[in-house]
Amino acid sequence: MKTRTAAVSSASLAALALLAVGVAPAASAAPAPASAAGGFQETIPLPDGFQPEGIAIDARGTAYFGSLADGDIYAADVRSGEGELIAEGPGSPSVGLAVDQRGRLFVAGGPAGDARVIDTRTGEVLASYQLSAGPTFINDVIVTRDAAWFTDSQQAQLYKLPLGPAGTLPAQDEVAALPFTGDFQLVPGFNANGIEVTPDGKGLLVIQSATATLFRVDPQSGVATAVDLGGVPLTNGDGLLVEGRTLYVVQNRLNLVGVVQLAADGFSGEYVDQLTNPAFDVPTTVASYGNGLYLPNARFGTPPTPDTEYSANRVER
Repeated sequence: MKTRTAAVSSASLAALALLAVGVAPAASAAPAPASAAGGFQETIPLPDGFQPEGIAIDARGTAYFGSLADGDIYAADVRSGEGELIAEGPGSPSVGLAVDQRGRLFVAGGPAGDARVIDTRTGEVLASYQLSAGPTFINDVIVTRDAAWFTDSQQAQLYKLPLGPAGTLPAQDEVAALPFTGDFQLVPGFNANGIEVTPDGKGLLVIQSATATLFRVDPQSGVATAVDLGGVPLTNGDGLLVEGRTLYVVQNRLNLVGVVQLAADGFSGEYVDQLTNPAFDVPTTVASYGNGLYLPNARFGTPPTPDTEYSANRVER
């Protein structure tokens, strides 16, 4: 089974701006979970004031959520809905998340320009990396067999954390930037957002939110080619998830998940379906477990307070 993370949309800049004018609210204990279906929770409550964005789910069915308010990491069981805070944040946002088979959570650090790796069993920060010092928003992350790749919504490049034998984490000086070439052009607004791997495992998929365009990126050269979707725009595209040859695209402000059938190499695809849930309230990212997709509600249209309620919701795929 594949686990996943995700990303933040341009709407999150407004949410982060609200944080700048006040003290980030502390996360309180989450209320009791909502009704279950087929042994899995339809709704996973998150702590009041948490301001979730990214999600990743491990093989045990533990879902991890990052807070835009202060970077805290919250973990919840997808069956019971019960959870707890497992790691305190650095005071800056935690955005996209990805968990690997070794129980390590890779966290994109948003405007701080950094990334960190957390041991999900202990909450210990195993490593921290500075990826960019300029105008930056480290948004999303995907972990492959030999690297962790991070997007930057303010720069036309990816960042690569090479993983050594047995997944050894790199030193800071081994971190490399991969500039985009080809079709990708930096434009005003939010640029590179969600990231995934092509079905054949040979390329990367990156959504550019400002242009509603999906790109297939060569991880060696950085050449970015617009994916041929027959002219269909991925409006409000945010987090991505690939399962087999199916791509799920979170279209946050539309409160839906777009479903795309991809060619194995990722150069083309067809938009074939949409999934939604009445409980969606600007979902941002997506992860899967069993037959379900789980999406946290960022609620960007709701001014955050310490008492604002947040949740993640399940939809059948």
